[in-house]
Amino acid sequence: MSLPVDPAANLATLIRCPSVTPAEAGALSALEAMLDPLGFAVERPVFSEAGTPDVENLYARLAGAGPHLCFAGHTDVVPVGDEAAWTHSPFAATVANGAMFGRGAVDMKGGIACFVAAVARHIGEHGAPAGSISLLITGDEEGPAVNGTKRLLEWAAAKGERWDAAVVGEPTNPERLGDMIKIGRRGSLSGTLRVAGRQGHAAYPHLADNPVRGLTMLIDALMHPAYDEGTENFQPTNLEVTSVDVGNPAVNVIPASATASFNVRFNDRWTAESLQAEIHGRLDRAARLERLRPGREEPVSFELDWRDRPSPVFVTHDDKLIALVSTAISDVTGRRPELSTTGGTSDARFIKDYCPVVEFGLVGQTMHMVDEHVALADLETLTQIYQRLLALWFE
Repeated sequence: MSLPVDPAANLATLIRCPSVTPAEAGALSALEAMLDPLGFAVERPVFSEAGTPDVENLYARLAGAGPHLCFAGHTDVVPVGDEAAWTHSPFAATVANGAMFGRGAVDMKGGIACFVAAVARHIGEHGAPAGSISLLITGDEEGPAVNGTKRLLEWAAAKGERWDAAVVGEPTNPERLGDMIKIGRRGSLSGTLRVAGRQGHAAYPHLADNPVRGLTMLIDALMHPAYDEGTENFQPTNLEVTSVDVGNPAVNVIPASATASFNVRFNDRWTAESLQAEIHGRLDRAARLERLRPGREEPVSFELDWRDRPSPVFVTHDDKLIALVSTAISDVTGRRPELSTTGGTSDARFIKDYCPVVEFGLVGQTMHMVDEHVALADLETLTQIYQRLLALWFE
């Protein structure tokens, strides 16, 4: 059986599996078929939790005596949106103008395709590696992230798996391959505010209590003053109000309640717990203000619900792993990558509890967009970078 040395062919196979989260849709089976001739032992655990969809995952290991390098990623993709807006069918893997189009081309089936090709080339040139290579692949990164990487790591660790380092193949480069390695991620915290009022006629405000006034003061307190000025490794903490709603179709009715949702991306000056305490303090102080509620002595009545699970902030300080990835990039592209903690969150937030982890993958300009695509030249270059990393890792 031929080895999967061509990243474009690997990617086309994966794109043609419509694995919109949490559907497996053949993507993990296709990946298993690529890994089988390379000698990987593959397991496909399914995890469940009440209120969330069951998710199939894949863990593959090529065992050897020596250091263990893990590649992590996901085969699930976001929905395609308006399929009619796509120039090429989102699951056809069409090649046009030197690029392959399809949902997941960049985020992140492309990274998986390149890593598999890199491993195949390494084995073809050097034989079995002087150590272990594993792939930790989930179908629940774009979804709730409950039955995916976190559970897969727990399951593997319970079986005795240990990792020396991990690379997550998320699209990290803003403009061109070699721009950026992600060495950490800001934390993420989300909440919803509910302010209770008293419904009434807009012409008789003394008979009502407008919750929008109170909510406005609370939102102002959430956003000002700034939480910090940033740290050595991270941007300033920022809070964004993402939704405001009163559910009121009438313009002459004071609503009975008002809600606002927000998300905070925080740096390493905070933990989720200390940030929650800061936010509670700001809201409690603002609730007692009378600026927008003249004559009302009672504080604003509000509830604050924290949503989902907070994502912790982290930064990787493993000089060896960072140096090896940087050297591999430089050797192939001639560029020295920026070490960054910008952007959203990723499954690296779970992996960092088990081993040092960095992220490096394709250019991310079209991820989640209509006509998501990747340059075929970039697939080849990323494969060469991963191949060089394997050579450096196992030297």
